[in-house]
Amino acid sequence: MLFAIVCADRPGNLDLRQATRPVHLDYLKSRAERLVQAGPVLNAAGEPCGSLLIIDAADRAEAEAFAAGDPYAKAGLFESTVIRPYRMVFRDGQMIA
Repeated sequence: MLFAIVCADRPGNLDLRQATRPVHLDYLKSRAERLVQAGPVLNAAGEPCGSLLIIDAADRAEAEAFAAGDPYAKAGLFESTVIRPYRMVFRDGQMIA
């Protein structure tokens, strides 16, 4: 089952994001089989201000554990995290469902 994980950074924490990024990327690489898509959400200036991950997880508990294990979350970067089931309708410009 797919889940969208949408995280908003606490304001003024770009330095924390940058410092934690290498271990965050290692975390994602070690779970690459679960990733459908992942990347930062940008503010008007083009700077990261949050994260969007679409993951394949067995259930909500597994999606919550994935989000909680993220080094960004462990470092206290996020002001909020929303996890919702997700259904893909288009992929690579093609309707799939």
